[in-house]
Order: sequence, then structure tokens, then C-alpha cells
Amino acid sequence: MGRLKNKTAVITGAATGIGQATAQVFANEGAHVICADVNEDQMKETAESIRKNGGQAEAFHLDVSDEDNVKSFAEQMKETFGTIDILFNNAGVDQEGGKVHEYPVELFDRIIAVDLRGTFLCSKYLIPLMLEKGGSIINTSSMSGRAADLDRSGYNAAKGGITNFTKAMAIDYARNGIRVNSISPGTIETPLIDKLAGTKEQEMGEKFREANKWITPLGRLGKPKEMATVALFLASDDSSYVTGEDITADGGIMAYTWPEKMLIDEKWKEETE
Repeated sequence: MGRLKNKTAVITGAATGIGQATAQVFANEGAHVICADVNEDQMKETAESIRKNGGQAEAFHLDVSDEDNVKSFAEQMKETFGTIDILFNNAGVDQEGGKVHEYPVELFDRIIAVDLRGTFLCSKYLIPLMLEKGGSIINTSSMSGRAADLDRSGYNAAKGGITNFTKAMAIDYARNGIRVNSISPGTIETPLIDKLAGTKEQEMGEKFREANKWITPLGRLGKPKEMATVALFLASDDSSYVTGEDITADGGIMAYTWPEKMLIDEKWKEETE
């Protein structure tokens, strides 16, 4: 406890999923958490829950794809806090769009705007608040930024861009005492997964989770808090000599090269059960 005491942390996409879990973990470790999201109702609920548990949290509306909104948000942060210590660029969207020749341009633009451009905009306008005393920036990438998915080239492009953008920022700001790293989650139980693949209660969602159970070496989907604790490591002084790194937290999926055997090997399935 207390690893982020007296730190101010901005978390985008804080209303649900990984962002919400990270806000709670950071607050429990002593940070003053700024919950930023376009979903105002759930964002406010996240902040209120933290305060009820004795933590410090505030909620701010933020559309990371809107430059004017990001600039205004950064000005609010400067006026209110002067400086910040941690920036977790976590806001993101995802959706299948078909093969590239079928892929809707507006969908590609939307995913790039939120996931990649949003990471750039928040970094550009909030880094000046970190230059005085340094800090930690964490970007949410994905295992889909390391390898590709069927019908999701826009998301693959955005997340691959974030992984390398992270390295560029790490070099740019190392001498300013700002460390920049990314997390590449695997498939995590979040509202986004419910939207993409179906909920646990739906037939499609049940089949999706069953398939993931067999091809994920740890035998299950990840939990938002498991990503939050990785973010905590990167935000805290425990990772004081780590910058420009991408940490994959995917239950072991990226460790193999031949998933077919997992799908046909009855012994593997029994062990997974």
C-alpha cells in the first residue's frame, strides 16, 4: 500500500473495464485519481466508488479523439493540479470491419482517431505537466498490436502504432525523467469483449470463451484487475529503470506458434477443464 502516495494520476477510459480497475488500484495505493471518459455516468460512478472507499478521485468528461477537448482538459489539469505524475492512456475502441477492401473508411478512421491519435493527443498536451518533475506514462496497446486478427486490420494498425509510438516517446523524454511503457493485454473480461463477442449468458459469448479457454495456456480470459496491477508496477518506482518496454499480459497466447494442436488434443482440453 502507498506506492503512489501523493501522486496525481490521469486515467483515460476510466468508466469501465481495465481503466476502472486501474483507477481503483491506483487510489488504493494513495494516488489522487482523475477519471476521464466520454461515458459520464459510469465515469462518475467510478470516482464516487473510490471516494466512498476513502480514496481521492474526480471525474472529467474527455473525448480523446477531439483535440480541442483534450487541450481544454489539459488546461483544467494545469489550473487544478499544476502538475501530474502519471498518465495512463487507456481509452480505446474496437470493432470488426471485414477484409481491407471491404473495410469501411469511417470505421478505420474512428479506431485510429480514438486508439492511436487519442494516445498522441493526450500525451502531447499532458506531457508539459510532467516535465517539471518527471513521471510515468503507460499506454494500452494489445496483443493485436504484436500479431494480426481476422477482419480487424484497423485495430491491428492502431495498436501496432501505439506499441512503437511508446518507444519513440520513451526516447524523447528519458532525459526529462519521464518513463513511457505500454501494456499489451490479451482477451480480458470487459464490457468491450461483451460487445464484440457476446456476454457469458449468450450462446455466441459462451462459445467464444470456450474457444479461448482451450487456446490460452492459462485456460481462461484475463481479469481487468490483473491488467491494473501491471499498470501499477509501471506507474510506481518499482519500475524505475524500465522505459520503452511493452509488457504482454495475455495468459500465454503469444508464447506459442501452433494453436491447432490445442484445439484437437483431447488431453489438453481435459486439462483445461
